[in-house]
Amino acid sequence: MKRTLIITGIIVVVAIILLIVISKVTSKKEVANLYAESQKGQFDIIVTTTGELQAKKSTDIIGPEFTQSRNIRAMDIKITDMVPEGTEVKSGDYVATLDRTSFDNSLKDELEKLTTYETNLEMKILDTAVTLSNLRDNIKNLRFSVEEAAIALQQSKYEPPTTIRQAEISLDKANRSLDQAIRGYSLRVEQAKSDMRTNKTNLSEQRTRVSDLQVVLSKFIITAPSSGMIIYKRDRMGSKRKVGSSISPWDNVVATLPDMSSMMSKTYVNEIDVSKVKSGQHVEIVVDAFPEKSYTGTVTSVANIGEQLPNADAKVFEVLIEVDGSDPILRPSMTTGNKIITKTINDITFIPLESVQAGADSVPFVYLKNGTRQVVVLGESNENNVVVEQGLKPGIMVYLNTPEKPENYKLVGEELVSVIKEREKAKKAEELRIRQEAEKAKEERGEMMGRGGMPNLTPEMMQRFQNMRGSQSNGQQGGVRDTSSRRRIMRQQGQESPGQNGPTSIQSSIKK
Repeated sequence: MKRTLIITGIIVVVAIILLIVISKVTSKKEVANLYAESQKGQFDIIVTTTGELQAKKSTDIIGPEFTQSRNIRAMDIKITDMVPEGTEVKSGDYVATLDRTSFDNSLKDELEKLTTYETNLEMKILDTAVTLSNLRDNIKNLRFSVEEAAIALQQSKYEPPTTIRQAEISLDKANRSLDQAIRGYSLRVEQAKSDMRTNKTNLSEQRTRVSDLQVVLSKFIITAPSSGMIIYKRDRMGSKRKVGSSISPWDNVVATLPDMSSMMSKTYVNEIDVSKVKSGQHVEIVVDAFPEKSYTGTVTSVANIGEQLPNADAKVFEVLIEVDGSDPILRPSMTTGNKIITKTINDITFIPLESVQAGADSVPFVYLKNGTRQVVVLGESNENNVVVEQGLKPGIMVYLNTPEKPENYKLVGEELVSVIKEREKAKKAEELRIRQEAEKAKEERGEMMGRGGMPNLTPEMMQRFQNMRGSQSNGQQGGVRDTSSRRRIMRQQGQESPGQNGPTSIQSSIKK
């Protein structure tokens, strides 16, 4: 019994010792993780975006062409059946069926009109033949009347003058009646020809209309123009056209057959960063479906005009990135992560964004492992790191967050505060100059954007103004982007209070 108790006690003591040792080791690791070393080397300024793969070249699978015929009323047509996206097809294979209901009814009505026009033309031919025949008979009878009147006049030459005069009048009347009948017949012939031409024209147009409808309806069964993989077409709102969707007469593409040998990523860059992106810049690409593989590409196009995507407030600019080489596993519509390298700085010192602190006066500094607070002059930044132009050398250990008892850390590098303030002053002066240019441009053109009287900025001035506002928002000297790392820093700074996490102002520390 005593032996058991002794063994149990020994086990408990050993377990406690092990827990203490593990706790100390873990604590040491956590402390080690609080530091980072300032590095020197190549520094890339990156704009990160999410895009979608699409083929650089593709063949459109189109529906009926309404614009080629003015006899058909253009309207949207619904897709009633369609092969699944990604289906491999050959030339001539079935792709989709369009709703024929409305056009079938229209064809039925037009066929009835065609029958009516044909009947009317036949009736017009018969009526014209009868009418002209009667007119010719009447002219022939009038000719006989003229001959009779002439004979009567000849026989009356021995009669009294009154009788002779009556005979002459009768002959004149007969001649006038004959002339009128001949002129009337000529007019009726011309009228009949005109009516016939009108009827034949109407009949011809109706036949064309029926023929066009029949041709259009024959294209309601859509087939593939060539071999390839079916990719659904996206409309202007970004939605895929599938069963139940409609195609319009001005955009009758149902699907596409992409050329898989050459791919590109279509992405959008916000208006703050678009000035950094230029054609020809190198891009690192990762496809979400294959995270273990990486690709490279080149920016080929940057839109000059921004647009507002659905369910988004900010304006964005379309950017096209051509993927280098080809890979058979890549498919259109795959999501890509694009890192556009907008600028590369060689042989420069940089530190993690998390290590940068700032007081109430927005002067940046870092906590060093040697127990000091170093004022730093910052430059460009990317998602994870920021350039240190002055105040820090490579190989220095800095805290990644606020250490315990920060008030005990001595401030060094006070001479850099004036450099930082001069930079801020220069930026404010540049911002004021841009505003003045904008006001001057507004006065010259006399135009206002809305009731608020916002200056009518040129795109270049607007971009420069936005870049400067973005760089000043975080108290940094380099236009730090609003990344997750940066947000963590701001949350930490927002939780600080005087006397707990350190001084709130570098200048107040200098005065002390």
